[in-house]
Amino acid sequence: MASRSPPNTDAETDSDASMADWPSTDHDHGLCVSDALIRAEAICDEQGVRLTDIRRQVLELLWKEHRPRGAYDILNELASQGRKTAPLTVYRALDFLVANGLAHRIESLNAFIGCTQPENYHATQFLVCTRCGATTELTDSGLSAAIRAAADAARFSVTRPVVELQGLCPACQANNVAEIGSE
Repeated sequence: MASRSPPNTDAETDSDASMADWPSTDHDHGLCVSDALIRAEAICDEQGVRLTDIRRQVLELLWKEHRPRGAYDILNELASQGRKTAPLTVYRALDFLVANGLAHRIESLNAFIGCTQPENYHATQFLVCTRCGATTELTDSGLSAAIRAAADAARFSVTRPVVELQGLCPACQANNVAEIGSE
């Protein structure tokens, strides 16, 4: 199976710091999911790998919500749709999606989420809401460079540059303020 690896140069493919893209309340989630699947098909074609039916279904479930999903959550949802699938099959699909840059593993939650920038290898930062579970992906080249410099200074070779930050998303912050104000 093909997989993407870090660039061999010091130049990261990150763009300058990107703003957190929290979905708005009027977010067209159907368009979001279909766009992710179209992009995934193109990337798989370009990489010469197959986005099989089960891989596509798992990716679609990852994009169903803007929250990380565990393998057994995905397994249960597939079962509720009438598709009896072995856990190993789901884990293999998730491994494929991660290896090909179509999904990320959120280590602290032992869960997965669709990649918002699958066309390019990138160091990733996640903002994870501890209240509602909403998660968004950032790409901040300054933060990536600082991590790379600190690792280099420690003579450490980074193989998976992933940062996870936990806190409250804008909606939960607003709810928190409203709850405090009503007390």
